[in-house]
This record gives sequence, structure tokens and C-alpha cells, in this order.
Amino acid sequence: MTGSPRQPDALQDLREISVRFGSDPMHIQGAGGNASVKDGAVMWIKASGTLLAEALTKEIFVDTDLPAMRRALGSNDPTADQPATFCLPGCPSLRPSIETSLHAVFPQRVVLHTHCIHTLAHAVRKDARACLADRLQEFDWAFVDYKKPGANLARGVQAVLGPDTNVVVLGNHGLIVAGESASAVADLQSRVHEALSLPAAGLKPTDTVALNALVGDGAYAAAEDPHLHQLALDPHRVARVTKGSLYPDHVIFCGIAVAAVQAGETLDQAVDRITQTGAPAPVWLIVPGAGVLLRKDAGVPARVMMRCLADVMARVPQDAALNYLSIEQNLELLDWDAEKYRQELNAC
Repeated sequence: MTGSPRQPDALQDLREISVRFGSDPMHIQGAGGNASVKDGAVMWIKASGTLLAEALTKEIFVDTDLPAMRRALGSNDPTADQPATFCLPGCPSLRPSIETSLHAVFPQRVVLHTHCIHTLAHAVRKDARACLADRLQEFDWAFVDYKKPGANLARGVQAVLGPDTNVVVLGNHGLIVAGESASAVADLQSRVHEALSLPAAGLKPTDTVALNALVGDGAYAAAEDPHLHQLALDPHRVARVTKGSLYPDHVIFCGIAVAAVQAGETLDQAVDRITQTGAPAPVWLIVPGAGVLLRKDAGVPARVMMRCLADVMARVPQDAALNYLSIEQNLELLDWDAEKYRQELNAC
């Protein structure tokens, strides 16, 4: 295939729904999620590290060779995990999403992948399949256990797709919806989101003045978002979020799990304890019973993902058993070139 292909009219429709859902943190947080549209042998997909919310003001879609990607995936060619390989001549100087192969396995023309809060609140549970089945009866849906994003995940999804499957929930990851038009996909996304809707627990008051007095004029300060403090004010939530990581984007932008100041420790002692293990100074720290401390230099992506965790935890029932990423799964995300690239693009 030679020359840069003409952008299809459907791409404009995709831009519009991308902004709609990309601007709503209940569906997508920061640079998370992606969208695509197929036009013959070309698939236009969101570039890695870009924001769906900016789809109408920036060029965020990359044109790729769809048949070549599908051939690589089907033959277990390692290039299936190198989506830049499939950029067409004249393609913008951006990398296609690492999940390009995931979009390629869907026969439908338009695909939207989100990390919507209500889906995550189900997808992190050990009984995810059962609780999703109760709510998704009207949909042709499937569930896939957690796999690192990329070709392996794409093959896992391909294995569960039926002739009309247009909703896939990814364990510990998010939601995919597919259809023949952007409007159909937008409607499906909204209906699934509503079907999985869960009430949020109420906010407890936090004394941020006292919390700031505790830390002094150092590298940390009390979080301004009252929702973040809810993670520290409930012992059950403290235990949950310090136990491990629940989905990839948290690991990428906030590190593994959430660190907490232990009983009898000062803030400095807590940071020293963590850094002595070889880990970087934590982006945020829980002070159990008091609130959440945030590094003053924390970037927007980290702040967005902190709020995501707070929103998810506010909706997971206390009696639900959670499925955590393993140590190996955490480390493969932190040592992944594609995610290092995304971190660099979202450094501020």
C-alpha cells in the first residue's frame, strides 16, 4: 500500500464520540482508552499517549495497515507487538496504540476501548464473571481474564468473540464496545455503562489543615480532592489499596499499589523505608485515619489515576473479594518500552 490514505468521513464521527467519552472521567481517565475506525484495508487508531478528549483539536489518529497487522497476529509474528511497524507512508510521527492488535481482531468497523469506572468496579473482582452476567443479560458480551495489553490480549479477545459479540469486559482492565458506526458505539457504551452502574459511598469529612500541619513544608501536601481522602478514612479501603495493584494504568502512573505511613512512623521515615527497597519516592501516601498526601510535583496523569482509584473503591462492595495483579504482572508493565513511551508523552 503506497501513499497516505484519504481520511474517511466516519473518522470525523469517531472524533466526536472520542471527545464525548474522553472528556468524562467516568469513562476515560487522562490518556487512557483508545478508539479506531476501519476503512477497507486501513485502520485509523488513536496514537499512544494522546488524549481522546483532544480528538477535535489535535491530530491524534494514526493510519495503519489492517491486513498486515492481522497477518502478524495470526502467525504469532513478534511485530504484532510493535504497532509502529504497521504505520502507512505519510503517517503522523506518533506511535499507534499498543492495543492496535486488539482493535484489529474485531470485525466491526468502529471500536471504543475505555476504562470506565463502573466496569472497573466489576472487573477487579474475583467473581467478575458472575456479577457481570447478572447485569449484561441483554448484551452479546464476553469476558477475558487479565493479560498484558498487546498481542497476547488481542488473541485472548479473539478467542471469545462470537459472530455478533460487541461487548467485551477485560478483567482488571476495562471495557470494549464495537459497532458499524460511531453513533451505534456511543449508544452501546452508554447502555453498558448504565447497566453496570454502582452507587458511590458518601464522602467523610477530612481535616486537611491538620494534615498539612503534620507534614510541614516538605515535598508532600494534603490532596485537594476530597474524594482521595476517602481511601484513608476507611480501614477496609486502606487494607485493599495497600495490598496490591488492580489495573495497568495505576501501575504505570502511580507505581505498585499505594503506600501508607505505618503506625509510629513519621512521614520522612515512611519515605525512607520505601526508597530503601529501591523504589522511587511514592507519588502519594495514605495516612490511615487522616487522609492522603500527594507529592507537590505529581503530574496530571498521576493525579487523574489517583482519582480513578478513589472512584472505583467507592463503588466496590466491602464484601467483594478482589483480584490483584501479580508481582510479575506489575513488573512487566513497569519494564515495558511501550508504556515508558506513554509515560514520557504524559510527563507533565
